[in-house]
Amino acid sequence: MSPMIGTVEEKIANPFFGRPHVVILGAGASRASFPKGEATGRRLPLVADLVEDVGLHDLLRSRGVVYEGRNLEDVFSDLHEQEPALLREVEQVIHSYFAEMLLPHEPSLYDHLVLSLREKDVLATFNWDPLLFAACARNHAKATPPYVLHLHGNVALGYCAIDRTAGSVRSTCRKCGGQFRPSRLIYPIRDKDYAADPFLASQWTALQGAMKEAYMLTIFGYSAPKTDVKAMEAMKAAWGRAAERELEEIEIVNLGTEDELRQTWADFILSHHYRCRRDFFDSWLAKHPRRSCEAMWNQTMECKFIGENAVPRATRIEELWEWYAPLLEAERSAEARRDDDPSQHSPVKARTARSRRAWSLDSHESRPGGGSPAR
Repeated sequence: MSPMIGTVEEKIANPFFGRPHVVILGAGASRASFPKGEATGRRLPLVADLVEDVGLHDLLRSRGVVYEGRNLEDVFSDLHEQEPALLREVEQVIHSYFAEMLLPHEPSLYDHLVLSLREKDVLATFNWDPLLFAACARNHAKATPPYVLHLHGNVALGYCAIDRTAGSVRSTCRKCGGQFRPSRLIYPIRDKDYAADPFLASQWTALQGAMKEAYMLTIFGYSAPKTDVKAMEAMKAAWGRAAERELEEIEIVNLGTEDELRQTWADFILSHHYRCRRDFFDSWLAKHPRRSCEAMWNQTMECKFIGENAVPRATRIEELWEWYAPLLEAERSAEARRDDDPSQHSPVKARTARSRRAWSLDSHESRPGGGSPAR
């Protein structure tokens, strides 16, 4: 074997990278994960489909709200400013629609995302649905999930503001025993105040810390809508100037054209350090699961090209767990070696872990569709 060519076996056996791979999910990722809907057939709506899919048309029409032909983010912003009582009714309908969703039995892209990332990595979602939460629960016994952040709240997530703990909204705080308070959902309005809610503020603080440390950034199904100005500003501030990210790589998984995507994310991209894909299974993460940063470093910095180890399109979750077993075993062996030699511990991983301790996330409840470990 040429010294410039590495084997898949070598890649599997050497999970050496400490910096995180950060993945940001938008509504397009939920739609791609469940193209036929969730277990009961409910569609995962994009913003443009929200009124029809959730069943808001009768309520809006009965109150004289004109929404046809308008940007829904403008409609929500007007309700927020002029009809707060009606907006609360709308929000209740939306919450109920998402809260009743269930994870299908067969593997989804959410399962692939959870399993393809390691504990050092971060999975940050703008989506309200409980299906990523449930996918973490389903896979937790096999692999510790990446650190999951809910940037716009989540119908499955609750928290205790007193003890700064969080977990399934159906659970209680393990410290004080009080019932968790449902996380606030951020709706598509112009003036999003993340700082007003302590839990959501902590999610954004953790994302910013992770983005500063990140070696790879994947943006999956997030189109950066115009009402997400504050979100984009926060991410830009964390990522910093593109010219200063000379080593990092960005991947965008989206159905848009490369020119459109390049323009949307121009402030994050340095020169040729990006790639665009239309399908998750064509992404770097799917071709180098749990070793995405190692594979990218070897290829771009060591000029050592390593073969793909693409995830299978399994039809049963057990098949997926079996396929990932060698990767997980190699990580346990590597961790044991690091325990024997403290000099091998990653200071970057330690800093990233410390930045996540603002809230303690409960993992004692792991039933599918209910509580799940977010880390």
